[in-house]
Amino acid sequence: MTTNTSNRVAEIFTRYEQPILEDWLREQLAALTARQDLISEAELRRQSAELLALFIPACRAGNFTDISSPEWKAVLAFLSNVSRSRALQGFSPSETATVVFSLKQPLFSRLRQELSTNVDTTLADELWNATVLLDKLGLYTTEVFQKSREEIIKRQQEEMLELSTPVIKLWEGVLAVPLVGMLDSVRTRLVMENILQSIISTGSSMAIIDITGVPNVDTQVSQHLLNTVLAAKLMGAQCIISGIRPEIALAMVHLGVEFGDVVTKATLADALAYAFLKIGIVVTTTAPH
Repeated sequence: MTTNTSNRVAEIFTRYEQPILEDWLREQLAALTARQDLISEAELRRQSAELLALFIPACRAGNFTDISSPEWKAVLAFLSNVSRSRALQGFSPSETATVVFSLKQPLFSRLRQELSTNVDTTLADELWNATVLLDKLGLYTTEVFQKSREEIIKRQQEEMLELSTPVIKLWEGVLAVPLVGMLDSVRTRLVMENILQSIISTGSSMAIIDITGVPNVDTQVSQHLLNTVLAAKLMGAQCIISGIRPEIALAMVHLGVEFGDVVTKATLADALAYAFLKIGIVVTTTAPH
């Protein structure tokens, strides 16, 4: 795109900045009618005015085809912030891209108004170059949005894994990890890391891994559990595995999984009683008064 053409677009933005802003705001509000609980009209106006203020000087530089060039740096930074913010707020990718695509109608209306008297290809060139630019910026917002959404999902998955593998201090020197749900390699490794870290931080000598709520245990998961027991032993602690249900026990036999000298108990209560015995704690019952 030539500097002359880009200057004319910049001139149109400058001359009609306020009318374009108002039309652009109406287009966005119409597209986001059902999502006005997520963003106020005042905030949308602020974002639009700020983006337009960055957009005009970038247009004057004359480069409408390479948005990675320095003149578009501030525009891209602003769009990145908007996209990440909308990903957190719960907007969809198409709703996020509206911030750019809805600028087409106000711009094209002013271009037609200014250039409709020309009999050459000026209008077509202006419209095409503006379309290419806005499409690239719109796609950029979608890419940033998608990346932000993936980062949010990954962080939430990590947080859920942390919550689903709690290490509980049952007694002085006794830890327990009650597991519920499917165990895969990632989650089992996290269990291993959490137990070993907790053994260090609490100085515990006994750790109970309760798998009563685990529906299935495969060979790989079994190996991770055995590695956890071995690692804890090297650190001076003993692990007890409790809650191995009959179907899981049979499956382990068929898979050829051998726990060797690892202590296993039918229930968490049995495992706790064993742990108390090993550390010299005697639990007695008293008759109610």
